[in-house]
Amino acid sequence: MVQFFKNWTLPIAMLAGILGYFAFVSIPILAPAKPFVNELIGFLQPLLIFAMLFLSFCKVNPHELRLRPLHLWLLLVQVGTFCLLGLLLYLFPHSPYRVIVEAAMICMITPTATAAAVVTGKLGGDTQALVSYTILINIASAICIPLVLSLVGTSASLDFWPSFLLILHKVFPLLIFPFLAAWAVRVYLPKWHRRLVECAGVAFYLWAVALVIAIAVTVRSIVHSHVSLGYELGIAGVSLLCCIVQFAVGKTIGARYHDRIGGGQSLGQKNTVFSIWLGATFLSPVTAIAGGFYSVWHNLFNSYQLYRKRQGQ
Repeated sequence: MVQFFKNWTLPIAMLAGILGYFAFVSIPILAPAKPFVNELIGFLQPLLIFAMLFLSFCKVNPHELRLRPLHLWLLLVQVGTFCLLGLLLYLFPHSPYRVIVEAAMICMITPTATAAAVVTGKLGGDTQALVSYTILINIASAICIPLVLSLVGTSASLDFWPSFLLILHKVFPLLIFPFLAAWAVRVYLPKWHRRLVECAGVAFYLWAVALVIAIAVTVRSIVHSHVSLGYELGIAGVSLLCCIVQFAVGKTIGARYHDRIGGGQSLGQKNTVFSIWLGATFLSPVTAIAGGFYSVWHNLFNSYQLYRKRQGQ
């Protein structure tokens, strides 16, 4: 049963999120609880992301992390594209395609998924190099997301500095504090660290819960969105394009440094729970579905890669 759940986590989580949302809004007796549930989700989502990253980083020895030329190229692609798309919105703030561009920005800057190390190991890639890049892109994202989003404008409609500080306040702790906390526990609480490493597999189940909530939030965004079906299809298309481009570019760069698998996973496999939260919190709520669509695309591609690996291809 556990293995079945692991193999089909994505469709189960998507189905649970969709059915859970419609069941909740359709039962009249639950109506008074809606404000409380909204506040609970707003608190629970970032807490789950923090816990997932913390448990995953507990398995990482900071002294074994190394900056490699591959990482610099991957950072240039991911951060550079995000900044260029942000510049496009800055120059054309009232573009009719703003939602599409925002969706692309989310798909590009979202950090590497913590589960990417597992897939990379199964495919025969360099797991340690990928973990190093995961930490680097989390740090880079924590810096550039507040800077760029505060320049192009957010749903908060604030001036630059209040907007920058607001986003920094929410994003930086979520991405950086888990690593610092895991490092502190490793150094000062070694007994607790050993216990946490033994429980690191719990991160998988936390991810499943977070994914259910993220899908439910995405469905709510779609239901209450006034964006046309054409825009929603456009977001699905641009998320697919971003997925293809990042896997292809990552593999191409990785091949030059003898880590084709790790390069592709570093760029292509995303922490889509974070991307859904980012879109729903700081951009047009409908852009949150970009992360939901991306989750489908990268999981389908990884399933295909693992299938080919099992077939010995």
